[in-house]
Amino acid sequence: MTSTEDATVAFTAPRIAGGGSVHHARAAAHNAAVAQQASGQLLDAVSASVELERILLKAAAGAGKSYVLKQLVADAVAHRRCVRVAVIAFQNRQLWPIAESLGQRLGKKRVCLYPAKDRYNDVPDAVHAHAEVVTSASAIPDDCIVLIATSHKLGAFGERRRLLERFGPGANGEAPFDVLFVDEAWQLPNHLFDKVVSVAPLTVGVGDVGQLPPLEIGSNPWRGDPRYNPYRAWPTGYDADAETWAAELPTVWRPAAEQLPLWRAFYPEWGELDCVAAPGDRAMTLGAMTGLAAVVWNEVATGRPVLLEVDGLTEAEAPDVDLPLVTFVEELLDALFAAGFLLRTTRYDDTGSPTGDVVEASPGADPADPLVAFLATRNQAVDDAAEAVERLRGTHGLTERDVLASTVDSWQGQTNGITVAIHPLTGAAQLDEFNSAFGRLAVACTRATHGLLVVSRPGLDAFLVEAPARPGTPFGEPGNRHLPRQTHQRILDTFTRGSVSLTASAT
Repeated sequence: MTSTEDATVAFTAPRIAGGGSVHHARAAAHNAAVAQQASGQLLDAVSASVELERILLKAAAGAGKSYVLKQLVADAVAHRRCVRVAVIAFQNRQLWPIAESLGQRLGKKRVCLYPAKDRYNDVPDAVHAHAEVVTSASAIPDDCIVLIATSHKLGAFGERRRLLERFGPGANGEAPFDVLFVDEAWQLPNHLFDKVVSVAPLTVGVGDVGQLPPLEIGSNPWRGDPRYNPYRAWPTGYDADAETWAAELPTVWRPAAEQLPLWRAFYPEWGELDCVAAPGDRAMTLGAMTGLAAVVWNEVATGRPVLLEVDGLTEAEAPDVDLPLVTFVEELLDALFAAGFLLRTTRYDDTGSPTGDVVEASPGADPADPLVAFLATRNQAVDDAAEAVERLRGTHGLTERDVLASTVDSWQGQTNGITVAIHPLTGAAQLDEFNSAFGRLAVACTRATHGLLVVSRPGLDAFLVEAPARPGTPFGEPGNRHLPRQTHQRILDTFTRGSVSLTASAT
């Protein structure tokens, strides 16, 4: 066993410091301007005054893309030449908040969630309260102007025909919908998009270009068309297409201002990337702690991302199945919850201006977003983390809103206060398609609103220098084709770095 009682840690500043940026309403206005341009292109396309088949809005993590998507849906259905639209996503849970919000905005009878029969009982009560929920085409209300479904449901064999029989075509005269909206478009692979693209003449895709696709990417069997790969996110084939209008949302709402250099490292080719939160808008107040835990959590409380390399642990079962490292994290979390903490968040209006209100969240207070998420890559590692979380819940009387464990892949699209993540490359012997995936690291690092702590075995820097290079990059990495090692090095340079050496303790 190892002991943290006498362990010490010193932190060094990030190699990449934050540059100039704007915040609050000035930052939010950048997204609003892009959204307005997209709305203009959408309405012109619906009017047939421009020839467009696709509108793509590229977003960074936490850019408020769902808000923009819902605004574009409302703009579309208000147009006289738009009879009906569809909204799809890969996962059911992505659609629930969209259905609830659109139902509140447009009216319950006009918005219909269309799940598979075996998922009907999973739909939250709040969605039922604000939108119609049906599982067959014949049950869709006559007044429905927004149909919301997964790509699997809308792309099922015969579904387009059934919807045409139910409604007839939209204003376009052929397809059942006038516009198809795709939420988290960069999660949807070509082979699923191909099944739904014919339901509308115009597609609007909105999503985070840095997230993982739902399926691992394989080699392209369509070698005659290098833009097309059935397992790749469908928008990647239209970067230079004449009938596609694309733009980036240049502002993020989720992170603390102190995390902005990390966000910029994930999107280095973007002309600008600012954040609504200004310095001091997110704060973490810690209870009394001593020793290593106090030093680590006080560093995390600065808001800057923290990487801690831990030496002296007993041997791991595998590089990414590391019970000793999980146990070390459990000790840190135990100290955090024993001492108590409070997260403070400045509230903004829709323009990004502070309202004067501050939201406080603490353990046991049923926070809107989970307070602490413990993330790892492999299922076995998360099983170990889940057992640690269960012990913490039992010891401190915590709920799932206070602390949870998840795979990185399953936590896409989620938000939490503090993230503790095991670095995907910890203990690795080589860069492979799984552990070096750009999206996997991006999701691990971009869920938190207040604090990020990434832990690893020692030697990440040496590993990235010495590991054999892999040609190219994972599909879906925005911008220039950096090698995986360069991508990881660039991101690590934005972290406050610390190392700790543990000592053996008597058993």
